[in-house]
Amino acid sequence: MGNVMISYSAFMLPNPIHPEKDPQAYAKPQVSEVMSFRKFVQHIADHGGYTRGKVKGVLSDMCTCLVEMLLEGKKVLLDELGSFWISLSSEGAESVEKFTANNIKAVNIVFTPGIDFENLISKAEFESVASRAAQAATLKAEKTGKSTVDLEAAKKKPTTNKPEGSGDTKPSDKGDNTQGGGTENGGESGGTDGGGNEAGSDSNMG
Repeated sequence: MGNVMISYSAFMLPNPIHPEKDPQAYAKPQVSEVMSFRKFVQHIADHGGYTRGKVKGVLSDMCTCLVEMLLEGKKVLLDELGSFWISLSSEGAESVEKFTANNIKAVNIVFTPGIDFENLISKAEFESVASRAAQAATLKAEKTGKSTVDLEAAKKKPTTNKPEGSGDTKPSDKGDNTQGGGTENGGESGGTDGGGNEAGSDSNMG
């Protein structure tokens, strides 16, 4: 498979680590399509020569079995896809003795991408496109007969959808995008979630 074109838009964003610094431009990917489960199943069937029914059945059963295994405390390795395990979000207690199951507020699924997801940038090319806000403002101007568009005002308008891409852009002090994730060293530990401590339970893994 050759390189795939990723469309992106640049936005001026503040740096959450150093809010006193001036905003800088960062990239957000444009989602080209929200692919339904039905379409994804058909895509796999077309590639692998399997019937759509078999693909749908396997994927559905995989989700059910994955949840079952995770709740049993297992870490599930899916080769090139990656690995899944659980972590817990909890409210802190004054001491270990005072901590009970009532302090646990959520069971979270942690995913570590496998080898097929490594170094994706080497498989991608990038194309700068107008943001969806700019596209919508331009279309509106055309329909109303306006000859100019205030793009800066359009970018500042709040939207009900997540902005532009499939993930949030969080600039770091080095100008990079950062996303939260767990650590994997035989005994996984997560960060904090909603003010609570998050720790994976994988002490039996070698």
